Amino acid sequence: MRVHRKLGRPRFTDKMGPNYVYIGLLQLILPKAKIVDVRRHPLACGWSNFSQHYAKGQNFSYRLADIGRLSRDYVELMAHFDRVLPGKVHRVFYEQLVSDPEAEVRRLLDYLELPFENACLEFHKTDRAVTTISSEQVRSPIYRDALDEWRHYERWLEPLKAALGPVLEAYPAVPDFG
Repeated sequence: MRVHRKLGRPRFTDKMGPNYVYIGLLQLILPKAKIVDVRRHPLACGWSNFSQHYAKGQNFSYRLADIGRLSRDYVELMAHFDRVLPGKVHRVFYEQLVSDPEAEVRRLLDYLELPFENACLEFHKTDRAVTTISSEQVRSPIYRDALDEWRHYERWLEPLKAALGPVLEAYPAVPDFG
């Protein structure tokens, strides 16, 4: 893990989307690893991925039905990890984070066994370089505007809705895939 610890700190974050498929392996090789599952309304998340221009391309993001199937597979696999690794995955719902940032950040930090700092709520004031796709968002305080942006395009999201199936209907709960 040394390659990920560029600043020599004892912890690092890897927030790549596809990492969820490795949770079982991660728990075997890094049993102290903390797993955080951040979820957003499936149509909001799907629309966001579909409308985003990824620099290196993300093949799943070019068709709404593909996004929906991947999202459904994700929720199903995370439900599996909830069953076989109870308590190992901390879940954050984006809508709750936007609604009450301090409470959600405190809950997350408790899970991570880290102290609360006001800077966690003032992340947008950082001077550090940000090289991720969310670099512009990091420079702004948490805002509610994007929560319902997908609704402007809802009539074109039928392939996404169909592919999501029970995941959409149950959100934020997890459907029974048993």
